[in-house]
Amino acid sequence: MSQQAQVRTVVQHEVSKKVTNRALLASMIGSSIEWFDFFLYGSLAALVFNKLFFPTHDPVVGLLLSYLSFGLSFFIRPLGGVIFSHIGDKIGRKRTLVLTLSLMGGATFLIGLLPDYNAIGIWAPILLITMRLLQGLGIGGEWGGSVLLAVEYSNPKNRGFFGSIPQLGVPVGMVLGTVAISLINNLPESQFLSFGWRIPFILSAVLIIFGLWIRSGIEETPAFKEAKETGNIAKVPLVETFRHHWKSVLIAACAKFVETGPYYIFATFLIAYATNYLGYKTSTVLNAVTIANVVTIIMIPTMGKLSDKVGRKPLYIGGTIGTILFAYPYFYLLSLKSDLWLTIATIIAVGIIWAPIEAVMGTMFSEIFSTNIRYTGISVGNQIGAAVFGGTAPMVALALLSAFHNSWVPVASYIVLAGTISLIALVAIKEKRNDEL
Repeated sequence: MSQQAQVRTVVQHEVSKKVTNRALLASMIGSSIEWFDFFLYGSLAALVFNKLFFPTHDPVVGLLLSYLSFGLSFFIRPLGGVIFSHIGDKIGRKRTLVLTLSLMGGATFLIGLLPDYNAIGIWAPILLITMRLLQGLGIGGEWGGSVLLAVEYSNPKNRGFFGSIPQLGVPVGMVLGTVAISLINNLPESQFLSFGWRIPFILSAVLIIFGLWIRSGIEETPAFKEAKETGNIAKVPLVETFRHHWKSVLIAACAKFVETGPYYIFATFLIAYATNYLGYKTSTVLNAVTIANVVTIIMIPTMGKLSDKVGRKPLYIGGTIGTILFAYPYFYLLSLKSDLWLTIATIIAVGIIWAPIEAVMGTMFSEIFSTNIRYTGISVGNQIGAAVFGGTAPMVALALLSAFHNSWVPVASYIVLAGTISLIALVAIKEKRNDEL
C-alpha cells in the first residue's frame, strides 16, 4: 500500500459519524446564514434602498441604482474567492469559513445601523456600497469552503447527497429572508421605511454568533488532512489553477450561468417586476417565493441522493433544458395576473426545475479539481460565473424591460441565453461519479 493510501485510510478511520454530522450541519447552517444576509439585501433593494439611499425623481433610475449596488458585490466576489480560497488551500477549510462568516456577518449588521441619504447625503450610498462589497468578499470565499466541508467528509457512495446539503443554504436563506421581510412589511409604510427594514439586519447578529459557534467546533476535512500529511499543498494555488486547470475554471464558470442568472430573476427581480409592473401585492409575491423555496429545500437533498445513482451531469443537463423551455411560459403565467398562477410558475421555476441544478452543482464542480487547488478552482469558477450572469441579472432584466417598452420577451430570452451557454459547457464535463476525490 502506498504512503498516500495509508494516510487516507488512517484519516478516514479517525472520522466519527458525530464529527461528520457536525461538519455537515456547519456547512449548511453557515451557508444558510450567509445567504439570508445576501438575499435580505437583494429583496430590500426593490423596496427600501431605492427610496432611502438612491433617491431620484425617476423611480426607474432609483431602482436601477439600487440594483447596481446589488450587482457590484458580485464583481468583487471573484476577488473574495481568490483571497479566501488561497487561505483554504494553504491553511485549511475550517479557519477560512470562520473568516468568511465573520466578514459577511459584520457587514450585514452594520447595514442595519447606516443613516440614510436624508441624514448624511452622498455618504449614505457610499457606506452602503462599501458594506455590500464586504459582503461580496465574504460570500466569494464562503461557497467553496461550505461545499468542500461537506464533499470532503463524504465517500463515493454518498458524495452527491453530502454535496447537496450546503446547497440548501440558498433556499433556506431565502425563506428566512422573505419571512423576515413579510413580517416587517406588515408595519405601516412610514415605520417600515424609518426603522422596520433595519430589524432583520441587526438581529442577524444572533444567527452569526450561532454559526461561528458551530464552525469553531469542527475539525479539518479528511481530504485536506491527507494533502497536508503527504505534502500535496500548492505553493500558489491561484497560479497553479490557471496554469494547469484553466479549462476547468472556464467550464465551471459557464456551467454556473444557468444556476445563477435565472434564479435571481425568478426569486429577486420577480419582487420588483410583479409588484411595480403587474400590480401584484408584495405579500403575494413574497409568499410565492417562500413556498417555492420550501419545495426546493425538500427537492435538493432528494436530487443529491438521486445523483449518487444516476450521476451529477444528467440532472444538471435536465435542469438546464427545463430552464430554457420554461423561460417563456414562466413570464406568460405571470402576465395572467393571477395569484395562483404566479405561485405555480414560481414553484415550477425554482422548486422543480432549478432544484436539481443547485443540488449537484457543488459536487460536480468539486470533482473536476484536485485537492490541492480544489478550493481555488471551484471558488474562482463559481464566482466568475456569478459575476457575469448573477448579480447583473436583476439590473439587466430591468434595463431590458425599460428598453423594450415593458415587454418580458427579452428577459425570457436572456434566461434562454444563460441556459444555452451552460448546456454547451456541460458537454465538456467528464462524469466522475464513483471516483475518489
